[in-house]
Amino acid sequence: MTNMYIPRLHPDTIEEVKQRADIVDVISEHVVLRKRGKDFVGLCPFHSEKTPSFTVSQTKQMYYCFGCQAAGNAIKFIMDLEKRSFAEVVLDLARRYQVSVRTLEPEQRQELQRQLSLREQLYEVLAAAAQFYQHALRYSGDKALQYLEQVRKLRQDTIQQFGLGYAPAGWETLYRYLVEDKRYPVQLVEKAGLIKPRKEGGGYYDVFRDRLIIPIHDVLGRVIAFGGRSLGDEQPKYLNSPETEVFFKGKTLFALDKAKAAISQMNQAVVVEGYFDAIALHAAGINNVVASLGTALSIEQVRQILRYTESKQLVLNFDADKAGTNAAERAIGEIAELAYKGEVQLKILNLPDGKDADEYLQGRNPEDYRELLANAPLWLDWQIQQIIKDRDLKQAADFQQVSGQMVKLLKNIANSDTRNYYISYCAEILSLGDTRLIQLRVENLVTQIAPASTPRKSTPVIKQQPVAAQESVASQAGSLLKMAEALLLQIYLHYPEYRQAIVDVLEERDLQFSLSHHRFLWRQILEISSGIEHDLISTVQDRCLEFPEEMKSVTHLFHLNEKTQKDIISHHDKLIQAATACMERVIREKRCRHFWELLDQTDPEAEPQKWQSYYDLFYAEKQRLQELERQRQFSIADLL
Repeated sequence: MTNMYIPRLHPDTIEEVKQRADIVDVISEHVVLRKRGKDFVGLCPFHSEKTPSFTVSQTKQMYYCFGCQAAGNAIKFIMDLEKRSFAEVVLDLARRYQVSVRTLEPEQRQELQRQLSLREQLYEVLAAAAQFYQHALRYSGDKALQYLEQVRKLRQDTIQQFGLGYAPAGWETLYRYLVEDKRYPVQLVEKAGLIKPRKEGGGYYDVFRDRLIIPIHDVLGRVIAFGGRSLGDEQPKYLNSPETEVFFKGKTLFALDKAKAAISQMNQAVVVEGYFDAIALHAAGINNVVASLGTALSIEQVRQILRYTESKQLVLNFDADKAGTNAAERAIGEIAELAYKGEVQLKILNLPDGKDADEYLQGRNPEDYRELLANAPLWLDWQIQQIIKDRDLKQAADFQQVSGQMVKLLKNIANSDTRNYYISYCAEILSLGDTRLIQLRVENLVTQIAPASTPRKSTPVIKQQPVAAQESVASQAGSLLKMAEALLLQIYLHYPEYRQAIVDVLEERDLQFSLSHHRFLWRQILEISSGIEHDLISTVQDRCLEFPEEMKSVTHLFHLNEKTQKDIISHHDKLIQAATACMERVIREKRCRHFWELLDQTDPEAEPQKWQSYYDLFYAEKQRLQELERQRQFSIADLL
């Protein structure tokens, strides 16, 4: 589009593009969005941040960032992100949403439409090629059909669903059909990636010859390319179409057009490596599956998938014989960055005996695969399992190596809540079952990752709060208070069933939120929460638009990762008790220091009654602090 002459666009075209271009659809190609209430949130692409402050309103068709104040509609978003002109963006969106383009200079419309129509012509010739391959499978592809039915165990309905075909062995079979019989321009067929010019002697030859053909579709179901599998010893075993105007390998996922509905319904996407892994799973009724075309997952591919799942849960099923942290990193590719940030719930599924999905399903019940899928570990848990695999932590060398690899892993985790959870998890492993060593291991890990870690804004579980030895008592108290108040607000916002318990304990202990941004959020909640049970977050977010500056410090509280959700659901009573104990502890420590100062300033011989009174008050506060410490500190085993 950048080399295209762009005339002045008619206002009606611009308006129709605005009406048809859904802002969530457009932005989710570039930002991982999570649904929160009636809006969507994600990390802002216009400035660096670790806590999502970028909000997209589907009802208003507008976006707004509370961090950098970027705002606008779908057109403005693409203009700012890609540094393109208004007309370029409108034309791209018009092509995508099939809006008829009108210009203010009618004489130039024909040239514009000619350039825009190339893609449509490519779709047409690719569809014709797909029909040719399917026909060839039925009438001259005995070897290919035998392979599908006997080796791959595919039924006819599956073969037809995926449009599988056969490319005959001749060098010019498809060329003659498309160019000589169907009269498509030879240059168009070449641009579609179906034929190549001969290096000597002139003429063209077919790209795919004597191969089983797997059509590759875009998300709208249009054929955009082909994959060809050799039926003999010819190399490569798998051959893909070259990249074209409509096919970009790193931006395409096989079977997404067939899987998107199931992904939305099941709120989960499964990614496999090969075409036939995906086809076999669909044939078994497991339809939320796509394949990565044999490449490492790219950010563009992942964002395409995540548009269809609110939970952002992605399961990567790669061959177990390639298992290992390095192999996982290669398979995952750019998605690792999203996983470390907590933007995607990435899980790893290794099938037994080193089998791929297609092999595993042959002779097994699909429910067996579903069970493995349900129990697939989170990627970070899987990495830790790989680190400790075949290691004896009682041996110094193994312990040192495992500890070092854990530190390297923890340094990569950008999301503070997730990092704090895994610090405690790794500390438990390194403690070898001795709960007395857990806190020491936590402090050791924190000390090692601190140089590469950013200051943590909050810790969702009070038990996970290692503090560097050099921090002052006041700093410890401030950090403790911040974590406790944040946890209490998160529980109140996300779990209506626990709200009354929080109100009751705050009133019973006469506790107030001390930090100004927490106090502000609590006031907003109290003003609007009456009568609202399940849509409190959405309502509070709507109110955010009125107070963008005040809300910057609390927008992270509107989001919970999977681990924090599990902790709250399993241990809400202990967590509420621990959080309020932390809040009260800060107050009691101040009172304790105050009475100690009064004791120090009072002469027990000159004013024995006053001295005794201060001592009794000081001792009562110390006793209460000890009780609060018992409420605040729970072992990992108690809470997990």
